Amino acid sequence: MRLTEFAYDLPKELIAQFPCAARGEERLLVLDKKKKDFTEKTFSDIIGYFKRGDLLVLNDAKVIPARLFGRRKTGGKVEIFIIDKAKNPVEALVRPSARIKNGEEIILERGYKAKILDRGEIGRFVEFDTSLDKVLSECGHVPLPPYIDRPDQPIDKERYQTVYASSYGATASPTAGLHFTEEMIARLVNKGVDVAHVTLHVSYGTFAPIKKEDVDAHRMHSEHYLISDNNIRAIKGALNRKARIFACGTTSLRALEASSRILMDLSGDEDPVEVKKSGKGIEGYTSLFIYPGYKFKIVDALITNFHLPKSTLILLTSAFAGKEFLFEAYEYAIERKFKFFSYGDAMLIV
Repeated sequence: MRLTEFAYDLPKELIAQFPCAARGEERLLVLDKKKKDFTEKTFSDIIGYFKRGDLLVLNDAKVIPARLFGRRKTGGKVEIFIIDKAKNPVEALVRPSARIKNGEEIILERGYKAKILDRGEIGRFVEFDTSLDKVLSECGHVPLPPYIDRPDQPIDKERYQTVYASSYGATASPTAGLHFTEEMIARLVNKGVDVAHVTLHVSYGTFAPIKKEDVDAHRMHSEHYLISDNNIRAIKGALNRKARIFACGTTSLRALEASSRILMDLSGDEDPVEVKKSGKGIEGYTSLFIYPGYKFKIVDALITNFHLPKSTLILLTSAFAGKEFLFEAYEYAIERKFKFFSYGDAMLIV
């Protein structure tokens, strides 16, 4: 399978630079896999596609202000983008990395200092002269993706975070959930829909570019996730009664599929993930790479955004919807001027 098969041309003006005026008012393209047709809706209409007993699974990861700006002693500007705060020293993308020598100190806002160290698996290790949490709380900026071509603004502190975000640690937002309001979730619950949460701290692994033309040769960077005991019971309950499971976002889907053997009480080797049943629930690191040919075990419907060409995310959604059908939908969305990527419109695949 070749990476170029997952390319498409997108007019730059269709890349959303700001969120919609209000959550839930984004456009929604519904893909029916059986009928092979598309329906245009408003995102708040998604409630009509649920029925009593269905399960909606949300990723409650909360985004940290992971982007820092500073200067070299020569005056040159430097950006430090935290990608793994669990490591000590932390690992970060440093720009411009090539010019900065090991041990060089960067002066951050408010006078804090960051020492740039050796290269890590992805970026550079960085050591701060005070606690990272303090640096982030006082100097950190919303980690908007690079295709949003503007500085972060006050609106981003609210709108680049889901309304149900609670588990602090992600360096990117699980953006499919940005469309939901608290009122919409309450309406689903009143309708008899169950809601469960997983936590997958979205990081560089989700968005890292595929660098090899042979898709099979790509290896995902691992990301930490957790499904608590209460949420395990909700998911197993849905499986036992054969209810439909809706994953909100590719990260929720990956956490569910990575845990499929435990959730389905199956024995045998795990998928290519490091996962275990712990005192907290199911906890582990998933490097599960989903692309066409993958057999889904848990998820019946997927809520997602429109994704970058040749990305791991468009490969995953191609696996779920079928590549030809998905790309027909993308062509339709481009013709109809849907907005793309993190702050863009949404898609429901049923």
